[in-house]
Amino acid sequence: MSEPATHSLVVVLSGPSGVGKDSVLAAALARDDRLARVVTAKTRSPRPGEVDGVHHLFLSVAAFDDLLARGGLLEHAEVYGHYSGVPRDQVERLLGEGKTVVLRTDVQGARTLRAKIPQALLVFLTVPGVDDLERRMRARGGDDEAAMRRRLAVAREEMAEADRFDHVIVNREGGLAAAADELLAVIDRERARPGRVPPRL
Repeated sequence: MSEPATHSLVVVLSGPSGVGKDSVLAAALARDDRLARVVTAKTRSPRPGEVDGVHHLFLSVAAFDDLLARGGLLEHAEVYGHYSGVPRDQVERLLGEGKTVVLRTDVQGARTLRAKIPQALLVFLTVPGVDDLERRMRARGGDDEAAMRRRLAVAREEMAEADRFDHVIVNREGGLAAAADELLAVIDRERARPGRVPPRL
């Protein structure tokens, strides 16, 4: 790939399911046109309101496997029985345009991306506590009790990994704008950091 513009940046936004990653990222994207979100590939069915190609690329397992075999995924993982991955071509194109590329992944994906793109900025989004997380997950719905318990168990493990990230943002109830402000401030500081090396894939 061609050398990215010196002001390009890869930001990995991660955290447990239900902490508001999509909402915080949408608020940040609306306020900074230098940001670009990569549309991740998923093998699960769309949730109500999700649009193929906008929220995620919803693929069959066969199509996902084909993309993986062709080297088309920068990172992939199995999440709650379904596969998820970051399309390499989107990241390369956006970096080439000098964008700050935001990859929204689970914690497992963030670990992989740290190894593949050491220059990436890793941001962990969380909530004040597990009780807050459980309330949000139940309000979102879509899971039976057994699935909810599995998600909460995984979330507890993921919350324990927050100190492995470059920055932690707490998304408090009613604090969406503040969390988006903090994310943008963290990104601006990283863009301006002297000696920062552009990301290489």
